[in-house]
This record gives sequence, C-alpha cells and structure tokens, in this order.
Amino acid sequence: MKLRLTIISLWVISLTANAQQDPQFSQNMFNRLAVNPGYAGTSDAICGTALYRNQWLGFEGAPATFVLGVDMPVNALKGGVGLTLMSDRIGVESNVYAKLAYSYHLKLKTGILGLGLDFGMMNKVLGAGLKPLQSGDPSIPITSTSATVFDAGLGVYYTSKNLYAGLSSTHLPQSTFDLNTSTFQSRRHYYLMAGYRYTLNNPDIVFAPSIFIKNAVTTQFDINCNVHYKNKIWGGLTYRLQDAVIIMAGANVWKDLRLGLAYDVNTSKLNPYNNGTFEIMLNYCFKIKTEKPPKSHSTVRFL
Repeated sequence: MKLRLTIISLWVISLTANAQQDPQFSQNMFNRLAVNPGYAGTSDAICGTALYRNQWLGFEGAPATFVLGVDMPVNALKGGVGLTLMSDRIGVESNVYAKLAYSYHLKLKTGILGLGLDFGMMNKVLGAGLKPLQSGDPSIPITSTSATVFDAGLGVYYTSKNLYAGLSSTHLPQSTFDLNTSTFQSRRHYYLMAGYRYTLNNPDIVFAPSIFIKNAVTTQFDINCNVHYKNKIWGGLTYRLQDAVIIMAGANVWKDLRLGLAYDVNTSKLNPYNNGTFEIMLNYCFKIKTEKPPKSHSTVRFL
C-alpha cells in the first residue's frame, strides 16, 4: 500500500510539473492580482489579501500554497501598483514567486479599464527529502538544488459597478530553470475571468456568478455562484470541470476584514486517496480619503 501511494504521489508530482505549473486556488474571485496585473488599484482602495491552501488532505507530498497580494491606486502614476508573494510546495519541489505589478487606468463612461504589466522572479528548489532506492543515479540530486529566473506577465482588466472581466497571461519569457541534474521550463499560462453582481427585488440579497478559466497544457474551468446577504456574509458553490465540487462561505468578521473558507470535494480518480482540500482567505480593504480642493472665486463678493 505504501509503495502504491508513493507511485501515485510521483505521478501527481510529475503531472503537475509538466502541466499546470501555477498553483491552483478555489477562491479565485478574491485572488485576481496574482494572475492579472491589470487588476492593480482598480478597487479604488488599499487592499491586502492572503490565501492558504492545503490540497488533497492526507495525501503524502500534496501541494501546500500560500499567497499574499497587496495593491493600491496611485493617482500620480495614473493607475495602480501591486505586490504578489507566493510560496508553493509539492512533494520534494518548492517554488517561491515575487513580482511587482503596474496597471494604467483608463476611465470609461461605465467603469475602469486597467492595462497591466508585472515582473519579478521565480525560485525553484528540488530534491529536499529525496531518498533514492539506490545510489549513483546522476538524475537524482543527493542534496537540494535551486535556480532563480526572471518572470513577467501581462493583463487587461475591466470593472464597473456590477461587472468585472479580465484576460491575462503569466510566465511570458517561459524561462528555464537549470537545476544541474535536470531542467524545467516555465510554461506560459492564459487566464480568463469574469463575474457579475445581480441584485434581486430584495436589495439585501445579491447573486454573484463568475467563471475562471486557465490554460497551460490543458484547460480548466471553474464555474461559481456566490450569494451575498447584506454585504456581510456569503456562501456558494463552484464546479471545477472533471476535478472537484467546491463549497465556500465567508463573512465580514470585523469592519472591512473578510474571512473566507473553501472545501474541495475531489471528483477525479484521486478521490479515494485524499480527504479533500481546505482553503482559507483573509482580505482587508480601506478606502483612500481624498481631500477636495478649496473652491476658488473670481470676486470678493463670495468670500
């Protein structure tokens, strides 16, 4: 049984390394900056979002990911800026991402269009914890080895009162990690996201359907609908095609601090070998107060 689990673990690790290299999240509607730099600053507030995801509970070597994103508008730059930090570990491989984003904002009649660029670095460490059955295999590192490469991405993001939509691409250079015993090339990823807020006759209840599509080697679809009550609590379901059904809920726990939880029930062939996936999200935003300039008068009569 232990050998069987080891074989499955190695299969999943190799599949992940050669397919969807970007970490996967369920609460994508709260994690837009990580995949689309055009989003930076479009919420007209200083926002910070942190997510932690523990995938395939009970599965040895399963992915564990943490991401932190901070963004804000900067009027002097006619747009917004953002910072994303991410740590992702799967099996004997760990990755660290760090990137800065800038989004140029075009104010349209019905909303804001953000044209974004991000750039930074990716670091990959391979081999920590490897225990080969026999020594002397040059393809298996005795100690951990690492490499750091340049990374960049582009994105277009539109938002209005009730609608948002974005198209983006990450890992544009498709940089290659040289790890002495092996090489890994980062694959270019493409993302499409969209969401809408629909208010019923009862203004306290808002439906928020959304889609999230990502493509590298394969294409993955997340179809979601959350229901918000009094803009304080929410709950919903996501169906990830051929992979999982996701239950999520959240609440404003203190002023503008939001807490979100998600649990994935795996529907693929991996279902018998894990206990689902748990994800937690914290988000805090506060509006930037701008002082109105003093009124000028052309006559002393109005002083």
